[in-house]
Amino acid sequence: MKKIRSKHGPEWAIQRDLMRFLRERGWLVERTHGNLFQQGFPDLYVSHKKFGQRWIDVKNPVSYRYTKAQCQKWPIWDSFGIGIWIIVGANQEEYDKLFDTPNWRDYWKESYDKYLIDVDVLLAELIAAEEEEMKTETEVTVGRPAKRRPHGPKSTKGLPIGDGDLSWLETLETKEGS
Repeated sequence: MKKIRSKHGPEWAIQRDLMRFLRERGWLVERTHGNLFQQGFPDLYVSHKKFGQRWIDVKNPVSYRYTKAQCQKWPIWDSFGIGIWIIVGANQEEYDKLFDTPNWRDYWKESYDKYLIDVDVLLAELIAAEEEEMKTETEVTVGRPAKRRPHGPKSTKGLPIGDGDLSWLETLETKEGS
């Protein structure tokens, strides 16, 4: 007989209970949603009038792992003074962690080191690549006339494209004023 998988894993139940626990103590709790454009964010952003703001990531105490995006983003956030707290339950002991220093490094595994990005090295590589591209462009275009770049809108909705004539702008302004 096949085992039926729950729609939600253990972290979901911990998160649900923690959200209730925090709200009962006067915290504003906002759940974040990771997607293609926003990866590596902790699970919750919380704020309290007296205690300030916190980023919280909920982990299963039995089995947890950081995502590659978390391994890359959190050290950068840390370098800018943004704290992240790992919470593994909805109880007083875990709650008390929010009043200590950010603890995400306490849950760091050595295997995560492979995901670390040296920002200075990355920037140097990007700058070198851009300089190389500019050098190549200069070598190719020496002695040739520069390409004419189009002016005006990139849409073809009845407007001239790339001829440098801006009379269409007056026509557009007249239509909008009508």
